[in-house]
Formats: sequence, structure tokens, C-alpha cells
Amino acid sequence: MFDLKSFLMSDFFIKMSDAAFWRFMMGSALVISIVAAGVLIPQILLIAFRKKLFDEPDERKIHHSTVPRLGGMAFEPVILFTVFILLVFDVHAFRDQLMGELGENVLSLSICVCSLILLYLVGIADDLIGVKYSAKFVVQVACGLLFLFGGLYISNLHGLFFLHNLPWGIFWPLTVILVVFIINAMNLIDGIDGLASGLSGVALGYYGGVFFEIGEYAFALVAFATLGTVIPFFYYNVFGKAEKQQKIFMGDTGSLTIGLILSFLSFRMANVEISADHTCLSRVHPLFLAFSPLLVPCMDVVRVFIHRIRMGNSPFLPDKSHIHHKLLSLGMSQHKAMVLILLFSAFIICISLIFSKIMDPTLLFLGCIALYTVLNIWLSKMIAKKNSANN
Repeated sequence: MFDLKSFLMSDFFIKMSDAAFWRFMMGSALVISIVAAGVLIPQILLIAFRKKLFDEPDERKIHHSTVPRLGGMAFEPVILFTVFILLVFDVHAFRDQLMGELGENVLSLSICVCSLILLYLVGIADDLIGVKYSAKFVVQVACGLLFLFGGLYISNLHGLFFLHNLPWGIFWPLTVILVVFIINAMNLIDGIDGLASGLSGVALGYYGGVFFEIGEYAFALVAFATLGTVIPFFYYNVFGKAEKQQKIFMGDTGSLTIGLILSFLSFRMANVEISADHTCLSRVHPLFLAFSPLLVPCMDVVRVFIHRIRMGNSPFLPDKSHIHHKLLSLGMSQHKAMVLILLFSAFIICISLIFSKIMDPTLLFLGCIALYTVLNIWLSKMIAKKNSANN
């Protein structure tokens, strides 16, 4: 008869090298979260259809079928389950390495969990009965304040805009603004199948890889556990058939949860001191190392807000001016538009990491903005040209 405890206490795990153990833990986090989310999401679909909890189509939305928007309900439970089941394994295998990593970072991780609970509850309420934006905004600000008490803040711009150490009167509100901004950027970019989860997947894979490389294993574990949760959702969101009751949206629960976790990981990475042993990463500008995976959704939100204000509309009034809407206007399918934006995000990450080693950070940041602006201007001209040809 198989004895789990004897297996965990066997020489196989006790004699495993530290590097091999952490690779095993990261791989296990990815697999466990994929399996757990893959089991949970179909159950959420079943409940949503039985209780008729749908995201009804309207003139602003891309989809034309009734689709449940409760996919994000799976995110937080699966992530927490994955992290804590691996902690149990770590203790029973007499390694206690994950326990040590979590203990060293208990304050910031506790703040992350508290913030996640707040946003998760607000997201569920919004997806089920609707919540005023002002109420969601207050909770997001509260999460930003919690970040400050968890030691997660941006107090040094490392030369960006020619600024370095910031006084608390500046970096406290800056931190709260950035947390709220990133959360909303991920929420607002969720406009076509697979885009929010795809951009999140690119970012989470990046954060997991970098944290693992620099030895920040607790945060790498969070990144890989979240990535594994997103993968099954991406499958159901992109390839699921609405007519077969297999398609699902992440809803505000999912986008708020993912936005918070990406904020948490990016802020942590911005405050990590990378040793000279990691020669490639040590020369990368800290802010570009931390925030380059989030540049595309953040730049898109800023451009859309500016466009709405120029048109005399409220910046918070939904429309079809996001970059994915422009690609759809050119005749692209949702899948092609999604893949193109993901590739562009990966490109932005690469050029940010490469050029931040040799360029002034302000010039590089302005260059990324200019590149995104030129791309949008070109898309607008292509749309105008297509419309004039059709008329």
C-alpha cells in the first residue's frame, strides 16, 4: 500500500539539491493550479447556466451570445490552495524551505492576501448584482494603502524624469495611484476573448521567470500559481463554444484579482536589489524590469482616456476606442487581434530590457509611448482609408 508520508520523507526529496527542489516546486505550482482551475471552471459554468448568471450582449460588447462572466471566481481560491498545499508538502518533506521563504516575506504576502480578499468580494458582488464605480474605487484605494503598510511602494525612480529618492509626501500617493491604475488597466483591457488573460499570462510568466532567476522563490511561486490558474480560463474563454455552454468570461472578479496580483509582483520586483551575479538583469533599469509587462495595457488606458476627453466624453464612459477595437475595425478576428497585441507586448518587454541597459530611462519611456502612439495613428489612418473605400 502506498504510504504518502514515507514517500515524502524518502531520500529522494531529502537529498534533492536546492535548485532541483525549487524547480520541482515551481513546476508543481503550475501543474496543481492548472488541474485545480481546470476542475473548478466547468463547475462554475454549470452553476452559472443553472442560475442564469450571464453577461448579456448589448451594442457595446463584442459577443452576441449569453456567456457567464464568473470565471474569475476560480482565481483566488485556486491560487491560495496551490500555495498552501505546497507549503504542506514542504513541511512534510522536511525541507522547510518554502516555509522559510514565506516567513521572510510574511508582511508583504499577508498584505497581498488581505487586498485580494477585499477585491475578490467586491468583484463577486459586482458580477452578481452590480457595484457602483465609486465603491470599487474606494476599495482599490484601500488596497493601495495596504501596500504601503506592507512595504510595497515606489520611493525611488532611479533617474526616470531625472528623479531619484522621493519624499514620503510624494511616494505615498504615487504608490496608491499606481496600484489603482494598474488594477483598472487590466480591467479595462478585458474587451475581447483571451486579451486580458493572455496579457496576464505573458506578464506572469515573465515575473515567475525573473523571480526564480534572482532567488525570490516565494514570489515566483505566486506568479506560477497564478499563471496556472489563468491557463485553463484562457482555454475556455478563447476556444470554448457558447452554444455548447463552454465559454466563460473572467468578469470583474477575475480582472480585479489579476490586476492586484500583477501590481503586487511588479511593486515587489521594483524593490528587489539584484546582485552582480545576475549580470544580465543587474544592469536593467529597476522600473523597466518591474513594469515593462504592464506597459501595453497601461498605455492603452491612458490613450483611451485622452481620446474620450478630447471628444468631450467622460473618460469613464465605455466606448470602442481601445486598440483591440481598432484591430477589429480593420477586419481582424478576435483571435488574430489578441495574438497581435500579445506579440506587441512581448516586443515591448524585450526592447525595454535591452535598451534600459544603455539608454536614459526617460528617453526610453518616452520612446515606448511614441511607438505606441505612432502605431495607433497608423491604425486610425488604415481604418479611415478602409471606410472611405467602402463608401
